Amino acid sequence: MESALKIRDPTVSERTIVVSGLPVGLLKDKLVKLYFPDDGGHVEEVIYPSRTKGIAYIIFKEKKVAEKVITQKKYLLASKPQITVSHFSEKVFNYVMAILDLSVFRTQIVLESLVMDLKKKIPALNFSALGPSGKISVKGPFLAIMKLKEALMTKAISALENNRKYAAEGRNQSILQKPENSTATPGTSVPESARSQGTLVLDTDIFFYLKHKCDFYELTLNKYHILCQERVDGDVTTICLQDAPGGSQPSSVRLVRELIEECVQGLHPELRKETVVLEGRGAREKRHIKQACEQLCCRYLKVLINLHSTHIDIIGPSSDTFMFKTELMKSAGRKV
Repeated sequence: MESALKIRDPTVSERTIVVSGLPVGLLKDKLVKLYFPDDGGHVEEVIYPSRTKGIAYIIFKEKKVAEKVITQKKYLLASKPQITVSHFSEKVFNYVMAILDLSVFRTQIVLESLVMDLKKKIPALNFSALGPSGKISVKGPFLAIMKLKEALMTKAISALENNRKYAAEGRNQSILQKPENSTATPGTSVPESARSQGTLVLDTDIFFYLKHKCDFYELTLNKYHILCQERVDGDVTTICLQDAPGGSQPSSVRLVRELIEECVQGLHPELRKETVVLEGRGAREKRHIKQACEQLCCRYLKVLINLHSTHIDIIGPSSDTFMFKTELMKSAGRKV
């Protein structure tokens, strides 16, 4: 994997694909035979297993072979989930690292048992050893991290409801009316409305692309009369869905959430992110780059541009994003 992550030769990166969703326990020598039987003899190198479960890097001898594989999109394996293939990119949306503080659950469940349960439910994730303070690091695909957060939120809401039930049964006892450790209970970090709203946790770049480049997002909210609260917090964005007040139709929050999740799952393997660094460039050169971005946006309608003071993020389909950055750097007189 190290050699793949350090690829800088564009002729090599163009011949490299990322394969995700591979079944656990698949041997390296069987990977190509199972999924790419027609490409025998065209594979230069297979990097598998990698640091991320279910992810492999395949380098072909010719660019056209890699492109042919990309156009086929998916391969089926009986009784197994579909695998997906995408262009190689250091910033492809398939890997996330997070640090969790599970200490808030200490009064509700044995933390070691909680971790074991999460490992079984979400096998795509890698967990570090649980620290004495209750902190643990987790690595894996973003969609798996999203499932992890939803699982922990469900446990937090359940714990909150149990605490309320317990307090209601003993409300005549002052110690239960106002517990000493009430500020440390898991439920304090979960808004009360979370039980009645649909909550989604998305990669911020995916969210911006969904909102600004996919008509589906606004059309779906309007069609089902759903209100949406969006909170951007760095690399993660939280969306809370709620029925519009006064509506006479049955709640569609769950349906809209499922539709958005399905759309997002389709975007993850399709999108690629590139960054143009502005630091160290003169004011005139920065203006020239931004003007070039505006002109290119008229030609590359599927590409989203996020302008920042220090850099520019380019997000879109893999080929469009690569060509956009290539032309932008040529316009700026720089190599990609």
